[in-house]
Amino acid sequence: MLSKTLFAFGACAFLGVSATPWPFDLTTISAPDGSITAKFVSFGATMTELWVKDKNGKLRDIILGYDDNSLLLTDPAHPVFNPIVGRYANRIKNGTFSIPITKLPQPDGPNVYHIPTNDHNGEASFFRYPVRRISNLKSHQDTLHGGIYGWDRRNWTLVLRTPTSVTYKHVDTADEGFPGNVTAFATHTVSNGGVLNTVVRATATEKTPIMLTQHIYWNLDAFQDGSSDILSHHLLVDASRVIDVDGDAIPTGEFIDVGGTPFDFRQEQKIGSRWNDTINLCGGGCQGYDSCWVYDHPENNRFGTSLWSDLSGIRVDIATNQPAVQVYTSFWMNTPRKVVHGGPSLNYTKWSAVAIEQEGYIDAINTPEWNVDQIYYPGKDFEWSSTYKFSVVK
Repeated sequence: MLSKTLFAFGACAFLGVSATPWPFDLTTISAPDGSITAKFVSFGATMTELWVKDKNGKLRDIILGYDDNSLLLTDPAHPVFNPIVGRYANRIKNGTFSIPITKLPQPDGPNVYHIPTNDHNGEASFFRYPVRRISNLKSHQDTLHGGIYGWDRRNWTLVLRTPTSVTYKHVDTADEGFPGNVTAFATHTVSNGGVLNTVVRATATEKTPIMLTQHIYWNLDAFQDGSSDILSHHLLVDASRVIDVDGDAIPTGEFIDVGGTPFDFRQEQKIGSRWNDTINLCGGGCQGYDSCWVYDHPENNRFGTSLWSDLSGIRVDIATNQPAVQVYTSFWMNTPRKVVHGGPSLNYTKWSAVAIEQEGYIDAINTPEWNVDQIYYPGKDFEWSSTYKFSVVK
């Protein structure tokens, strides 16, 4: 039944690909010094487990996920657990854009493209904002994370595997209505000293928008020692601006200065330190964060976001070549936990984890006043990279 479902969804690249006979095949990579171990499946080039050492030298799996990885396809909640997201991450207003880009609304024409909408339109409640979708303007529609079946719900081909790295390939044949074909290679590597690096390179056959992310949900305590949420995690974000959005999380074209607001993490703050000020901040009925911070120093590819826990002592510093980061504190989460996290009798619920998504300016393809170029074509290739450096704080 599952193979028929994959075929119907267009995620059938595994047929006839001997290197990847099954989309939920498991690949384990480990650093030689034993500081870090990661596991992946071909479906979505998804990381399913990430084991690093806490302050006592004990290994913990610090990302959310499933024990049965086939749920990455079949779970109707679809929380987007740790895959590569594309061809265009985050939202596209009205599922529409033009090349060259212009401000919506746009008349139909040869350079205007319509992508299936799956958020705020009452048709795809398996995405992560079902409550907000109901509580806000129902007339608005947008495309979230690449369409009905974006890159996270496609089977990638396993092309290379070593003890410390794995590379997957995906060919996007305009599945969701984007112009042209895109070929992407995602390489995940671990190295001594507790380092995970992910690089995605993509080429296009004609002009098309590309904006990717790796959608990792972090809980650095791994639900041990009585911890069930991330409100006591410390967060540091090198950003003095947040992208202003409307009630459907679509950019207005303006920016918010974080000074004097609960968005200010330029100096370390616990995620829950100003929690009462976050009511409705992530949408109607939502408490917490779900916003896009614009890095102050993106050109340096330096550590722009840091997250750590006093309880486990685990710290992650994230460097990226992307100009922005989405931070989402998982208000809508309600999915059975992995056994290692106390499941399946217990669920991942609101605030169980924080997703930290390195990405471009959201919906820049409909915000020409920003002068942000996210259009790629032959001769102009796309590259996304992030490095996650783990250490211990005593």
